[in-house]
Amino acid sequence: MLTKIDHIGIAVRSIVEARKFYEQALGLVCEHQETVESQKVKTAFFTVGDVHIELLEPTHDDSPIAVFLAKKGEGIHHIAYQSDNIGQQLQDAADQGCTLIHEKPIQGAGGKEIAFLHPKSSFGVLTEFCCPSKEHASGILPK
Repeated sequence: MLTKIDHIGIAVRSIVEARKFYEQALGLVCEHQETVESQKVKTAFFTVGDVHIELLEPTHDDSPIAVFLAKKGEGIHHIAYQSDNIGQQLQDAADQGCTLIHEKPIQGAGGKEIAFLHPKSSFGVLTEFCCPSKEHASGILPK
């Protein structure tokens, strides 16, 4: 049911500053930026091959990204796997004893449905399942 690694989330204090590295040092192009109010985060996406790099900047002091930055500093925040059936993926993970952060998918960046597994269930790696909504079934980020 997992079809590919969709993206790698990277927590940053400033997307403006981080973009300089990705655009100038790596030569990548920022394809999409948006604010996801439900997650209290700004995002910026770059694509390398079939995988997106998602920069995550907190918009509020109590956002999950702000908490992560305070504890661990900037760096890899999560790995997201695309699923063709996110509901079943969550059920299968729960059946195997994983602790779910989200029992049902929520709206994420790029019009995707998302849900997370607690990192204590996945050897210290925050794991995200994502599935493009019907409007974004191609997996291409909206402009």
